[in-house]
Amino acid sequence: MKKKLMAVLVAAGMVVSMAACGGASSESQTAAPAAETVESSEAEAGELTTVTPGKLTMSTNAAFPPYEMTTDDGKLEGIDIEVAGAIAEKLGLELQVDDMDFDAALLAAQQGKSDIVMAGVSVTEERQKVMEFSDSYATGVQVIIVKEGSDIQSVEDLEGKMIGTQRGTTGNLYCTDDYGEDHITSYDNGLTAVQALNNGQVDCVVIDKEPATAFVGANPGLVILDTEYTSEDYAIGMAKGNTALLDAVNAALAELQADGTVDAIVAKYIKAE
Repeated sequence: MKKKLMAVLVAAGMVVSMAACGGASSESQTAAPAAETVESSEAEAGELTTVTPGKLTMSTNAAFPPYEMTTDDGKLEGIDIEVAGAIAEKLGLELQVDDMDFDAALLAAQQGKSDIVMAGVSVTEERQKVMEFSDSYATGVQVIIVKEGSDIQSVEDLEGKMIGTQRGTTGNLYCTDDYGEDHITSYDNGLTAVQALNNGQVDCVVIDKEPATAFVGANPGLVILDTEYTSEDYAIGMAKGNTALLDAVNAALAELQADGTVDAIVAKYIKAE
């Protein structure tokens, strides 16, 4: 397997390994200003122009547990939803979450139709050409899902196999680069890729660790290989050149990391092994 062309970034100060990312829906979550909002965040927020005044609009793909997912009663929840809500609160804004396909979520932020995109978005050289990225808030790990008893036991065994991925994700990009388009089948979301594996349409699925864990837990007979495919940074994406928003988000994120809020949110959804 040829070496990957994209550099792997290490998230500063984060020890937690986190997991890359359809339908369309919208959910508004009120985030009242905290009683002790730090002055630096307030100053940054005062200079902001957002898509909708008074709101921080986040595009996402809520089919990526535990980062963003839809509950049985139709509400959106997950690590990214709560981190975004905490950032909005720091900035004195109301969080508006718009659910769409992963590619569309990225494009919405690039085109300024949403203020930010959070969907387990990995930082890559190609994406940095068209988007701004916040400081990292997590490290993602790409893993391989196979059926029990599969002859695929490590990354080295993927040569010549049919690999299922989610369209538009780094897993899709990496696998296409390593094995060629003829050996990749792309799906709209990770769940559909896993269903294809169950049906024998692909030999394995490459996807982020945390959603992979959820999918395997719901599908007896599937396992995650011990060998990691790759790891990468997760960050918050926004339109190129929007330095005011970038600075404000980074300031709020730094405060939330320093006071333990981000760690507490992660611990709520990902239990220590």
